[in-house]
Amino acid sequence: MVPTPAPAQPRRQYATHDVTNQPPALTPYDASEDTALLEGLRREGAGWAEQGVRRLGLRAGSAEAQEWAEQANVHEPVLRTHDRYGNRVDEVDFHPSWHHLMRAAVAEGLAATPWAEDRPGAHVARTAGGLVWGHTDAGHGCPTSMTYAAVPALRTQPELAKIYEPLLTSREYEPGLRVPTEKRGLLAGMGMTEKQGGSDVRTNTTTAWPTAEPGVYQLRGHKWFTSAPMCDVFLVLAQAPEGLSCFLVPRVLPDGSRNAFRIQRLKDKLGNRSNASSEPEFDGTVAWLVGPEGRGVKTIIEMVNCTRLDCVMMSATLMRKTLVEAGHHVRHRSAFGARLVDQPLMRNVLADLALESEAATTLTLRLAGAADRAVRGDAGEAAFRRIATAVGKYWVTKRGPAFTAEALECLGGNGYVEESGMPRHYREAPLLSIWEGSGNVNALDVLRALRREPGTAQALFDELALAQGADARLDAAVTRLEGLLTTGSEAGARRLVELMALTLQASLLVRHAPPAVADAFCATRLGGDWGHAFGTLPDAADVDGVLERALPGGAG
Repeated sequence: MVPTPAPAQPRRQYATHDVTNQPPALTPYDASEDTALLEGLRREGAGWAEQGVRRLGLRAGSAEAQEWAEQANVHEPVLRTHDRYGNRVDEVDFHPSWHHLMRAAVAEGLAATPWAEDRPGAHVARTAGGLVWGHTDAGHGCPTSMTYAAVPALRTQPELAKIYEPLLTSREYEPGLRVPTEKRGLLAGMGMTEKQGGSDVRTNTTTAWPTAEPGVYQLRGHKWFTSAPMCDVFLVLAQAPEGLSCFLVPRVLPDGSRNAFRIQRLKDKLGNRSNASSEPEFDGTVAWLVGPEGRGVKTIIEMVNCTRLDCVMMSATLMRKTLVEAGHHVRHRSAFGARLVDQPLMRNVLADLALESEAATTLTLRLAGAADRAVRGDAGEAAFRRIATAVGKYWVTKRGPAFTAEALECLGGNGYVEESGMPRHYREAPLLSIWEGSGNVNALDVLRALRREPGTAQALFDELALAQGADARLDAAVTRLEGLLTTGSEAGARRLVELMALTLQASLLVRHAPPAVADAFCATRLGGDWGHAFGTLPDAADVDGVLERALPGGAG
């Protein structure tokens, strides 16, 4: 007799898909919960902005803002060269999320607003705002940075500054190509580099010839890397009769007609995907001279100081953002019977990353403070800014890719998946060491400053002297630096600039950070008690003290 089968048991739906040992979503979180940032904000003269920075930090860490960032990168800008009727339009279409990010950034004063605020610390406040709002998306920081940097260049031509500066410093974001003076707010871009020269702008072949109208020229040529082509106006370098000169190029002319600004294509970039970068062609393009003819490089040098500061700022932001992501993950993930955050080697890695992040943030705010005081006429701060910004641009942006890779690895395979957001940050990191001059360009610029502007070296050593006697390893490193300055060669420029950066960061931490942070930084970065990867802090390092300060919510 065949036995009667037992009644089938109801199967539990998705029995193999219980989700365990995975962290919850990080959002919402507070991007301003960063002790080093808030201390630096107060120290550099912008404590009055703390409430606004904290409010912006909460907004940056909101689920809504983080989703804007994701969508702006998934739905990349699209070039439309012609309309449906065949008319040339050269428009770039962006996803609504891009516009949400831009509107918030401009409204929060992260573009050119500080130039219109007669208040000490205004430029520091902007930098601090960028350090927290940058937790969203790096791409839209490009047009805000260029708009910020355009104002001091425009001021060399007062009649143009009178027209455009109030619109560039506005907190109104008004996208779309229209007559600039009919809009409530403007964005500025830059067209400097060409395919045959890159950073060597003196080899530019774009030409400019004067028209019958004083100060008005026509341009002909091709630019190789012009980001944010949807901006309203551009500062462009071209060869005028008296040599390389700077020009203002509006996309729409005063009579409402389109200027000749033909976008040949958008660049297919490694990262920075939310932001469009283009190759525009000029052919009879109308332009207004900015600064004296033949003095184009001198006209834009202040602009370069501004954008280089923003490169440092964005690298520091990526470090902090990925450290926060890594810290959140290891708090909620267990392996081999314990939470990752409780395992000594993981704590070593996180503490080492935290040291690097704090050093980058502290230096960024010191540079912003120097910029703010230089604008107000402090000659010593101007000299310090001149050399320290190039040093910081070289070093902090160089540290970014290795840092983001290590932070990504803290998430293991989860970090290698696009959904985590970490691959986007990793692809973004190398850009900051390339934009506004690669490593070699910045290292050589430091040498140029030392040779041509002797006051810059003195300004740097005056800053280092403020920490003299506080740490023997720092004192020894400063002595080595003095020796390198007298014997260094062009081939050794990177070695020199690296030591400048490390001594500068160490001096700031010795003066302003707790002993746990300063001692570990000096022991590893200057004392040689360090390996070749993050996570090789010596046993004597106060890892718990470093993490308690660095991680939101404390060390555990």
